[in-house]
Amino acid sequence: MREVLAQAAFQLFLERGFERTTVDDIVARAGVGRRSFFRYFPSKEDAVFPDHERCLAEMTEFLAAADDSDPVGAVSDAARIVLRMYAANPEFSVQRYRLTREVPGLRTYELSVVRRYEQTLAGHLRSRFGEDGDGALRAEVVAASVVAAHNNGLRLWLRSGGEGDPEVAVDHALALVREVWGRPTASTAPADPGASAVPAAPVVPLAVSGGGDGDGEVVVMIARKGTPMWRVVQQIEAAVGEN
Repeated sequence: MREVLAQAAFQLFLERGFERTTVDDIVARAGVGRRSFFRYFPSKEDAVFPDHERCLAEMTEFLAAADDSDPVGAVSDAARIVLRMYAANPEFSVQRYRLTREVPGLRTYELSVVRRYEQTLAGHLRSRFGEDGDGALRAEVVAASVVAAHNNGLRLWLRSGGEGDPEVAVDHALALVREVWGRPTASTAPADPGASAVPAAPVVPLAVSGGGDGDGEVVVMIARKGTPMWRVVQQIEAAVGEN
């Protein structure tokens, strides 16, 4: 029934437009009552994204079973669950992408869904890096990087009309994230007793979500090796704010 309602809703959105389609229209097309619709979807917006709740649950389950050996690799693999969900139905995914570009309310809803994925990834990373100090900060930055890298590759594929293999661009983008953040930090004391320990992982190009679309979708920031983490985050926030 959930699938029937979602299909009926999306057909009407394409035929009449999102704003001109009512819940009554959807249930009439599906041949059910209003109560049935609200049993499965709290709103029209939810009917456009019927698969995200299942995908989020699958991601949560996947991360719960992941070991501690490679947390950045685990969240990168978890992001691919979302990619597979889109790739399973290219025609629907492309149509939905175009619809969300046309309806501001759907774009806002989509951003809230993306934020839930990011929070899920960050929560897993905090459990590995720690909740205090740079551990929590690192978790948030890595999660944002994974989501931005995934979305950049995914949207390239969606804008192409679903042509080709979406995993190529996404794998390339996620490989960059793993290269930057996947190395462990230094745990041994430096040779000079008076020197401070510097993380072994250099701070190099980092992609973060800019919150827009098209060419403004990604912000790339480059920092010198050894730059303090607070300075990295400050520069990212400044760049995103300018966009």
